[in-house]
Amino acid sequence: MILPSHLSVRNGRLAIGEHDTVDLARQFGTPLYVTSEDRIRENFNRLSGALTAHYPKIRVLYAAKANGNLAVFRTLASMGAGADVFSAGEVALALASGMRPESLLFNGSSKTPSDLALAVEKGIRVSVDSPDELRQLDAAAAMAGKTVDIAFRVNPAIEVPTHPKIATGLATSKFGIPAGQILDAYREALALEHVNPIGIHCHIGSQILAVEPFAREVEVLIGVARDLIELGVDPKFIDIGGGLGIPYHRETDRAPTPEEYAGAVMPVFLRGIKELGIEPELWVEPGRWLVADSTILLTRVNSVKTAHKAFANVDAGFNLLVRPTMYDSYHAVVAANKADAPAVQEYSVTGPICETGDILAKDRMLPELAAGDIIAVLDAGAYGFAMSSQYNSRPRCAEVLLAGDKAALMRRAETVEDLTAPMVTPPWQE
Repeated sequence: MILPSHLSVRNGRLAIGEHDTVDLARQFGTPLYVTSEDRIRENFNRLSGALTAHYPKIRVLYAAKANGNLAVFRTLASMGAGADVFSAGEVALALASGMRPESLLFNGSSKTPSDLALAVEKGIRVSVDSPDELRQLDAAAAMAGKTVDIAFRVNPAIEVPTHPKIATGLATSKFGIPAGQILDAYREALALEHVNPIGIHCHIGSQILAVEPFAREVEVLIGVARDLIELGVDPKFIDIGGGLGIPYHRETDRAPTPEEYAGAVMPVFLRGIKELGIEPELWVEPGRWLVADSTILLTRVNSVKTAHKAFANVDAGFNLLVRPTMYDSYHAVVAANKADAPAVQEYSVTGPICETGDILAKDRMLPELAAGDIIAVLDAGAYGFAMSSQYNSRPRCAEVLLAGDKAALMRRAETVEDLTAPMVTPPWQE
Protein backbone atom coordinates (compact mmCIF):
# COMPACT_ATOMS: atom_id res chain seq x y z
CA MET A 1 0.00 0.00 0.00
CA ILE A 2 1.19 3.50 -0.85
CA LEU A 3 1.19 5.70 2.27
CA PRO A 4 1.38 9.50 2.45
CA SER A 5 4.77 10.74 3.56
CA HIS A 6 3.77 11.44 7.18
CA LEU A 7 2.67 7.81 7.69
CA SER A 8 5.16 4.96 7.96
CA VAL A 9 5.61 1.42 9.22
CA ARG A 10 7.95 1.00 12.20
CA ASN A 11 8.57 -2.27 14.00
CA GLY A 12 5.60 -3.77 12.21
CA ARG A 13 3.17 -1.05 13.33
CA LEU A 14 1.70 2.00 11.64
CA ALA A 15 3.16 5.34 12.73
CA ILE A 16 1.83 8.84 12.12
CA GLY A 17 4.66 11.31 12.34
CA GLU A 18 6.68 10.34 15.41
CA HIS A 19 3.83 8.41 17.04
CA ASP A 20 2.97 4.71 17.14
CA THR A 21 -0.74 4.40 16.36
CA VAL A 22 -1.18 1.34 18.55
CA ASP A 23 0.24 3.26 21.50
CA LEU A 24 -2.14 6.15 20.75
CA ALA A 25 -5.09 3.76 20.70
CA ARG A 26 -3.97 2.30 24.00
CA GLN A 27 -3.46 5.73 25.60
CA PHE A 28 -6.61 7.48 24.40
CA GLY A 29 -8.95 4.58 23.60
CA THR A 30 -10.88 3.79 20.46
CA PRO A 31 -12.53 4.88 18.30
CA LEU A 32 -10.12 7.79 17.97
CA TYR A 33 -9.46 10.51 15.41
CA VAL A 34 -5.75 11.39 15.22
CA THR A 35 -4.61 14.54 13.40
CA SER A 36 -1.11 15.68 12.49
CA GLU A 37 -0.72 19.44 12.89
CA ASP A 38 2.59 19.20 11.07
CA ARG A 39 0.87 17.73 8.01
CA ILE A 40 -1.73 20.51 7.93
CA ARG A 41 1.06 23.09 8.01
CA GLU A 42 2.92 21.28 5.25
CA ASN A 43 -0.20 21.13 3.07
CA PHE A 44 -1.00 24.82 3.62
CA ASN A 45 2.51 25.94 2.76
CA ARG A 46 2.59 23.87 -0.40
CA LEU A 47 -0.76 25.08 -1.76
CA SER A 48 -0.21 28.71 -0.78
CA GLY A 49 3.31 28.65 -2.16
CA ALA A 50 2.20 27.20 -5.49
CA LEU A 51 -0.23 30.09 -5.99
CA THR A 52 1.92 32.95 -4.68
CA ALA A 53 4.74 31.84 -6.97
CA HIS A 54 2.55 33.25 -9.77
CA TYR A 55 0.89 36.25 -8.05
CA PRO A 56 1.42 37.81 -4.63
CA LYS A 57 -2.15 38.87 -3.84
CA ILE A 58 -3.47 35.47 -2.76
CA ARG A 59 -5.81 34.91 0.17
CA VAL A 60 -6.45 31.38 1.45
CA LEU A 61 -9.85 30.90 3.08
CA TYR A 62 -10.12 27.54 4.82
CA ALA A 63 -13.39 25.74 4.00
CA ALA A 64 -14.51 25.48 7.61
CA LYS A 65 -17.08 22.76 6.95
CA ALA A 66 -14.31 20.23 6.26
CA ASN A 67 -13.15 19.99 9.87
CA GLY A 68 -14.57 22.14 12.63
CA ASN A 69 -12.15 21.48 15.46
CA LEU A 70 -10.92 24.71 17.04
CA ALA A 71 -7.35 23.39 17.19
CA VAL A 72 -7.40 22.93 13.41
CA PHE A 73 -8.70 26.50 13.01
CA ARG A 74 -5.93 27.79 15.29
CA THR A 75 -3.28 25.98 13.26
CA LEU A 76 -4.48 27.55 10.02
CA ALA A 77 -5.08 30.98 11.57
CA SER A 78 -1.48 31.01 12.79
CA MET A 79 -0.39 30.63 9.15
CA GLY A 80 -2.50 33.55 7.94
CA ALA A 81 -5.56 31.70 6.67
CA GLY A 82 -9.05 33.13 6.72
CA ALA A 83 -12.17 31.00 6.38
CA ASP A 84 -15.15 30.29 4.19
CA VAL A 85 -17.95 29.99 6.76
CA PHE A 86 -21.52 28.70 6.44
CA SER A 87 -22.99 29.24 9.90
CA ALA A 88 -22.85 31.28 13.08
CA GLY A 89 -21.00 28.37 14.67
CA GLU A 90 -18.28 28.46 12.03
CA VAL A 91 -18.03 32.23 12.46
CA ALA A 92 -17.55 31.75 16.21
CA LEU A 93 -14.84 29.13 15.68
CA ALA A 94 -13.01 31.27 13.14
CA LEU A 95 -13.02 34.35 15.35
CA ALA A 96 -12.06 32.34 18.44
CA SER A 97 -9.06 30.97 16.54
CA GLY A 98 -7.76 34.49 15.86
CA MET A 99 -8.95 34.92 12.28
CA ARG A 100 -9.94 38.50 11.51
CA PRO A 101 -13.51 39.30 10.41
CA GLU A 102 -12.25 40.77 7.14
CA SER A 103 -10.55 37.44 6.35
CA LEU A 104 -13.90 35.59 6.43
CA LEU A 105 -16.54 35.10 3.76
CA PHE A 106 -20.06 34.18 4.91
CA ASN A 107 -21.27 31.76 2.28
CA GLY A 108 -24.41 29.67 1.79
CA SER A 109 -27.65 29.46 -0.14
CA SER A 110 -30.05 29.70 2.80
CA LYS A 111 -28.87 32.22 5.38
CA THR A 112 -31.21 33.09 8.24
CA PRO A 113 -32.00 36.66 9.33
CA SER A 114 -29.75 36.11 12.34
CA ASP A 115 -26.91 34.97 10.03
CA LEU A 116 -27.18 38.18 8.04
CA ALA A 117 -27.37 40.31 11.17
CA LEU A 118 -24.28 38.57 12.56
CA ALA A 119 -22.30 39.24 9.38
CA VAL A 120 -23.27 42.92 9.55
CA GLU A 121 -22.42 43.17 13.26
CA LYS A 122 -19.01 41.53 12.89
CA GLY A 123 -18.01 43.23 9.64
CA ILE A 124 -17.83 39.96 7.69
CA ARG A 125 -18.10 40.00 3.92
CA VAL A 126 -21.06 38.09 2.54
CA SER A 127 -21.35 35.95 -0.56
CA VAL A 128 -24.93 36.76 -1.59
CA ASP A 129 -26.78 33.83 -3.15
CA SER A 130 -30.01 35.45 -4.41
CA PRO A 131 -31.69 38.83 -4.97
CA ASP A 132 -34.05 38.03 -2.09
CA GLU A 133 -31.09 37.56 0.24
CA LEU A 134 -29.55 40.79 -1.08
CA ARG A 135 -32.60 42.81 -0.05
CA GLN A 136 -32.72 41.17 3.38
CA LEU A 137 -29.02 41.89 3.91
CA ASP A 138 -29.46 45.53 2.88
CA ALA A 139 -32.32 45.87 5.36
CA ALA A 140 -30.25 44.28 8.14
CA ALA A 141 -27.34 46.63 7.42
CA ALA A 142 -29.69 49.65 7.33
CA MET A 143 -31.11 48.69 10.72
CA ALA A 144 -27.58 48.54 12.12
CA GLY A 145 -26.55 51.77 10.41
CA LYS A 146 -23.74 50.01 8.56
CA THR A 147 -22.63 49.08 5.05
CA VAL A 148 -21.54 45.51 4.31
CA ASP A 149 -19.12 44.44 1.58
CA ILE A 150 -20.49 41.68 -0.64
CA ALA A 151 -19.81 39.40 -3.54
CA PHE A 152 -22.41 37.48 -5.49
CA ARG A 153 -22.00 33.74 -5.91
CA VAL A 154 -22.00 32.97 -9.62
CA ASN A 155 -23.37 29.65 -10.87
CA PRO A 156 -21.20 28.98 -13.95
CA ALA A 157 -23.09 25.86 -15.16
CA ILE A 158 -19.86 23.84 -15.38
CA GLU A 159 -19.87 20.03 -15.39
CA VAL A 160 -17.16 18.54 -13.17
CA PRO A 161 -15.89 14.97 -12.71
CA THR A 162 -17.04 14.30 -9.15
CA HIS A 163 -19.94 12.81 -7.20
CA PRO A 164 -23.17 14.63 -8.15
CA LYS A 165 -23.93 15.40 -4.51
CA ILE A 166 -20.79 17.54 -4.27
CA ALA A 167 -20.90 19.16 -7.72
CA THR A 168 -21.94 22.70 -6.78
CA GLY A 169 -21.47 24.58 -10.06
CA LEU A 170 -23.97 22.64 -12.16
CA ALA A 171 -26.83 24.52 -13.81
CA THR A 172 -29.17 22.43 -11.63
CA SER A 173 -27.35 23.19 -8.37
CA LYS A 174 -29.06 25.03 -5.52
CA PHE A 175 -26.04 27.33 -5.21
CA GLY A 176 -25.50 30.73 -6.75
CA ILE A 177 -27.04 33.00 -9.35
CA PRO A 178 -26.87 31.88 -12.99
CA ALA A 179 -24.18 33.71 -14.92
CA GLY A 180 -26.83 35.05 -17.28
CA GLN A 181 -28.64 36.78 -14.40
CA ILE A 182 -25.65 37.97 -12.41
CA LEU A 183 -25.42 41.48 -13.91
CA ASP A 184 -28.99 42.28 -12.88
CA ALA A 185 -28.07 41.30 -9.32
CA TYR A 186 -25.07 43.66 -9.31
CA ARG A 187 -27.19 46.45 -10.81
CA GLU A 188 -29.66 46.08 -7.97
CA ALA A 189 -26.85 46.04 -5.41
CA LEU A 190 -25.41 49.27 -6.82
CA ALA A 191 -28.77 50.95 -6.30
CA LEU A 192 -28.95 49.98 -2.63
CA GLU A 193 -27.49 52.11 0.16
CA HIS A 194 -26.13 49.57 2.63
CA VAL A 195 -24.34 46.97 0.51
CA ASN A 196 -21.08 47.47 -1.33
CA PRO A 197 -20.43 45.00 -4.18
CA ILE A 198 -16.67 44.52 -4.33
CA GLY A 199 -16.15 40.87 -5.24
CA ILE A 200 -17.09 37.86 -7.34
CA HIS A 201 -17.49 34.38 -5.88
CA CYS A 202 -17.80 30.92 -7.38
CA HIS A 203 -17.39 27.30 -6.31
CA ILE A 204 -17.78 24.39 -8.73
CA GLY A 205 -17.56 21.31 -6.51
CA SER A 206 -15.48 19.10 -4.29
CA GLN A 207 -13.01 16.23 -4.76
CA ILE A 208 -12.22 17.23 -8.34
CA LEU A 209 -9.31 15.28 -9.84
CA ALA A 210 -8.77 17.43 -12.92
CA VAL A 211 -7.55 21.00 -13.35
CA GLU A 212 -9.33 21.91 -16.58
CA PRO A 213 -12.69 22.68 -14.89
CA PHE A 214 -10.99 25.22 -12.63
CA ALA A 215 -9.44 26.95 -15.63
CA ARG A 216 -12.87 27.15 -17.30
CA GLU A 217 -14.33 28.55 -14.09
CA VAL A 218 -11.74 31.34 -14.04
CA GLU A 219 -12.55 32.16 -17.66
CA VAL A 220 -16.22 32.58 -16.70
CA LEU A 221 -15.34 34.83 -13.76
CA ILE A 222 -13.03 37.00 -15.86
CA GLY A 223 -15.94 37.48 -18.25
CA VAL A 224 -18.16 38.50 -15.35
CA ALA A 225 -15.48 40.90 -14.11
CA ARG A 226 -15.31 42.49 -17.56
CA ASP A 227 -19.06 43.16 -17.51
CA LEU A 228 -18.94 44.44 -13.93
CA ILE A 229 -16.27 47.00 -14.75
CA GLU A 230 -18.54 48.35 -17.47
CA LEU A 231 -21.27 48.68 -14.80
CA GLY A 232 -18.93 50.68 -12.58
CA VAL A 233 -17.97 47.91 -10.14
CA ASP A 234 -14.29 47.71 -9.19
CA PRO A 235 -13.64 44.04 -8.28
CA LYS A 236 -11.38 43.93 -5.23
CA PHE A 237 -11.36 40.13 -5.07
CA ILE A 238 -12.22 37.17 -7.25
CA ASP A 239 -12.94 34.03 -5.23
CA ILE A 240 -12.67 30.78 -7.20
CA GLY A 241 -13.65 28.52 -4.29
CA GLY A 242 -12.01 25.21 -3.54
CA GLY A 243 -12.56 21.66 -4.72
CA LEU A 244 -9.08 20.31 -5.42
CA GLY A 245 -9.25 16.57 -4.77
CA ILE A 246 -6.90 14.13 -3.08
CA PRO A 247 -5.95 10.55 -4.05
CA TYR A 248 -8.04 8.49 -1.62
CA HIS A 249 -7.09 5.40 -3.65
CA ARG A 250 -3.38 6.02 -4.07
CA GLU A 251 -2.84 2.92 -6.17
CA THR A 252 -5.23 4.13 -8.88
CA ASP A 253 -6.17 7.79 -8.35
CA ARG A 254 -4.22 10.51 -10.13
CA ALA A 255 -4.80 13.74 -8.22
CA PRO A 256 -3.44 17.07 -9.47
CA THR A 257 -0.67 18.62 -7.43
CA PRO A 258 -0.98 22.20 -6.15
CA GLU A 259 1.65 23.15 -8.71
CA GLU A 260 -0.43 21.67 -11.53
CA TYR A 261 -3.54 23.39 -10.19
CA ALA A 262 -1.75 26.74 -10.06
CA GLY A 263 -0.28 26.11 -13.50
CA ALA A 264 -3.79 25.71 -14.91
CA VAL A 265 -5.66 28.56 -13.23
CA MET A 266 -3.05 31.27 -12.75
CA PRO A 267 -2.18 31.94 -16.43
CA VAL A 268 -5.90 32.34 -17.21
CA PHE A 269 -6.37 34.64 -14.21
CA LEU A 270 -3.27 36.73 -14.88
CA ARG A 271 -4.01 37.12 -18.57
CA GLY A 272 -7.58 38.13 -17.76
CA ILE A 273 -6.81 40.76 -15.15
CA LYS A 274 -4.02 42.22 -17.31
CA GLU A 275 -6.49 42.70 -20.17
CA LEU A 276 -8.96 44.31 -17.76
CA GLY A 277 -6.34 46.54 -16.12
CA ILE A 278 -7.17 45.41 -12.57
CA GLU A 279 -5.20 43.77 -9.74
CA PRO A 280 -7.77 42.08 -7.47
CA GLU A 281 -6.91 39.61 -4.76
CA LEU A 282 -7.39 35.98 -5.76
CA TRP A 283 -9.20 34.03 -3.06
CA VAL A 284 -9.25 30.24 -2.83
CA GLU A 285 -11.19 28.03 -0.41
CA PRO A 286 -9.34 24.74 0.17
CA GLY A 287 -10.74 22.37 2.76
CA ARG A 288 -10.23 18.73 1.90
CA TRP A 289 -6.77 19.33 0.38
CA LEU A 290 -5.55 20.95 3.60
CA VAL A 291 -6.87 18.51 6.18
CA ALA A 292 -8.02 15.20 4.69
CA ASP A 293 -4.77 13.26 4.75
CA SER A 294 -3.69 14.83 8.06
CA THR A 295 -6.00 12.53 9.98
CA ILE A 296 -6.62 8.83 10.56
CA LEU A 297 -9.46 7.13 12.40
CA LEU A 298 -8.32 4.35 14.71
CA THR A 299 -10.89 1.66 15.43
CA ARG A 300 -10.69 -1.62 17.36
CA VAL A 301 -11.79 -4.97 15.98
CA ASN A 302 -14.59 -6.23 18.22
CA SER A 303 -15.05 -9.57 16.48
CA VAL A 304 -14.39 -11.43 13.26
CA LYS A 305 -16.90 -13.71 11.56
CA THR A 306 -17.36 -15.56 8.31
CA ALA A 307 -20.79 -15.70 6.68
CA HIS A 308 -21.17 -15.18 2.92
CA LYS A 309 -17.88 -13.26 3.34
CA ALA A 310 -15.46 -12.41 6.13
CA PHE A 311 -16.38 -9.46 8.33
CA ALA A 312 -14.16 -7.49 10.68
CA ASN A 313 -16.61 -5.84 13.08
CA VAL A 314 -15.11 -2.65 14.54
CA ASP A 315 -16.13 -0.03 17.10
CA ALA A 316 -16.43 2.86 14.59
CA GLY A 317 -19.26 3.10 12.08
CA PHE A 318 -20.97 5.63 9.90
CA ASN A 319 -21.86 7.52 13.06
CA LEU A 320 -18.21 8.62 12.99
CA LEU A 321 -17.34 8.42 9.27
CA VAL A 322 -20.37 8.65 7.02
CA ARG A 323 -18.60 9.19 3.69
CA PRO A 324 -18.41 5.52 2.63
CA THR A 325 -22.14 5.08 3.29
CA MET A 326 -23.27 8.46 1.97
CA TYR A 327 -21.09 8.75 -1.14
CA ASP A 328 -19.78 5.19 -1.64
CA SER A 329 -16.42 6.76 -0.90
CA TYR A 330 -13.20 4.81 -0.67
CA HIS A 331 -10.88 5.07 2.33
CA ALA A 332 -7.76 2.94 2.56
CA VAL A 333 -7.49 0.82 5.71
CA VAL A 334 -4.42 -0.57 7.44
CA ALA A 335 -4.13 -3.15 10.19
CA ALA A 336 -2.15 -0.81 12.42
CA ASN A 337 -0.67 -3.46 14.71
CA LYS A 338 0.12 -5.79 11.75
CA ALA A 339 1.18 -3.16 9.24
CA ASP A 340 3.96 -5.22 7.65
CA ALA A 341 2.12 -8.57 7.74
CA PRO A 342 1.09 -10.06 4.39
CA ALA A 343 -2.47 -9.48 3.21
CA VAL A 344 -3.94 -12.98 3.15
CA GLN A 345 -7.69 -12.58 3.73
CA GLU A 346 -10.42 -10.44 2.20
CA TYR A 347 -12.56 -8.64 4.78
CA SER A 348 -15.34 -6.10 4.83
CA VAL A 349 -14.73 -3.71 7.73
CA THR A 350 -18.12 -3.05 9.29
CA GLY A 351 -19.30 -0.85 12.12
CA PRO A 352 -21.62 -1.27 15.12
CA ILE A 353 -24.57 0.70 13.71
CA CYS A 354 -27.94 -1.01 13.19
CA GLU A 355 -27.89 -0.49 9.42
CA THR A 356 -26.86 -2.89 6.65
CA GLY A 357 -25.01 -0.02 4.98
CA ASP A 358 -22.67 0.49 7.92
CA ILE A 359 -19.55 -0.55 6.01
CA LEU A 360 -16.34 1.47 6.33
CA ALA A 361 -14.34 -0.60 3.81
CA LYS A 362 -15.70 -3.30 1.51
CA ASP A 363 -13.76 -6.36 0.36
CA ARG A 364 -10.22 -5.38 1.37
CA MET A 365 -7.22 -7.67 1.48
CA LEU A 366 -5.74 -7.51 4.98
CA PRO A 367 -3.62 -9.65 7.30
CA GLU A 368 -5.52 -12.25 9.28
CA LEU A 369 -7.48 -10.28 11.86
CA ALA A 370 -8.61 -11.05 15.38
CA ALA A 371 -10.50 -9.28 18.14
CA GLY A 372 -8.35 -6.55 19.63
CA ASP A 373 -6.53 -5.63 16.43
CA ILE A 374 -6.45 -1.94 15.50
CA ILE A 375 -7.59 -0.76 12.08
CA ALA A 376 -6.51 2.66 10.80
CA VAL A 377 -8.86 4.35 8.32
CA LEU A 378 -6.81 6.81 6.30
CA ASP A 379 -7.60 10.27 4.90
CA ALA A 380 -10.32 10.91 7.48
CA GLY A 381 -9.61 14.56 8.28
CA ALA A 382 -12.16 16.14 5.92
CA TYR A 383 -15.88 15.50 6.43
CA GLY A 384 -15.07 12.85 9.02
CA PHE A 385 -15.79 14.04 12.54
CA ALA A 386 -17.40 17.12 10.98
CA MET A 387 -20.25 14.96 9.63
CA SER A 388 -20.45 12.58 12.60
CA SER A 389 -23.59 11.98 14.62
CA GLN A 390 -24.94 10.37 17.76
CA TYR A 391 -27.02 7.85 15.83
CA ASN A 392 -27.94 4.75 17.84
CA SER A 393 -27.27 7.00 20.87
CA ARG A 394 -23.54 6.44 20.53
CA PRO A 395 -21.40 9.22 22.04
CA ARG A 396 -18.89 10.65 19.59
CA CYS A 397 -15.25 9.74 20.03
CA ALA A 398 -12.21 11.75 21.09
CA GLU A 399 -9.88 13.66 18.78
CA VAL A 400 -6.13 13.89 19.35
CA LEU A 401 -3.71 16.42 17.87
CA LEU A 402 -0.06 15.61 17.24
CA ALA A 403 2.76 18.12 16.84
CA GLY A 404 6.27 16.72 16.65
CA ASP A 405 6.61 14.33 19.57
CA LYS A 406 3.63 15.86 21.43
CA ALA A 407 0.15 14.38 21.58
CA ALA A 408 -2.89 15.82 23.34
CA LEU A 409 -6.66 15.75 23.22
CA MET A 410 -8.26 18.43 21.09
CA ARG A 411 -11.73 17.06 21.83
CA ARG A 412 -12.66 14.70 24.65
CA ALA A 413 -14.90 11.74 23.99
CA GLU A 414 -18.58 12.32 24.65
CA THR A 415 -20.38 10.44 27.41
CA VAL A 416 -23.93 9.19 27.82
CA GLU A 417 -24.48 12.25 30.01
CA ASP A 418 -23.59 14.42 26.99
CA LEU A 419 -26.34 12.67 25.05
CA THR A 420 -28.99 13.55 27.59
CA ALA A 421 -27.69 16.99 28.67
CA PRO A 422 -29.74 19.00 26.12
CA MET A 423 -32.89 16.95 26.73
CA VAL A 424 -35.67 18.36 28.89
CA THR A 425 -38.59 16.66 30.59
CA PRO A 426 -42.05 17.74 29.44
CA PRO A 427 -44.04 18.85 32.51
CA TRP A 428 -46.60 16.05 32.20
CA GLN A 429 -43.78 13.46 32.50
CA GLU A 430 -42.36 14.89 35.71
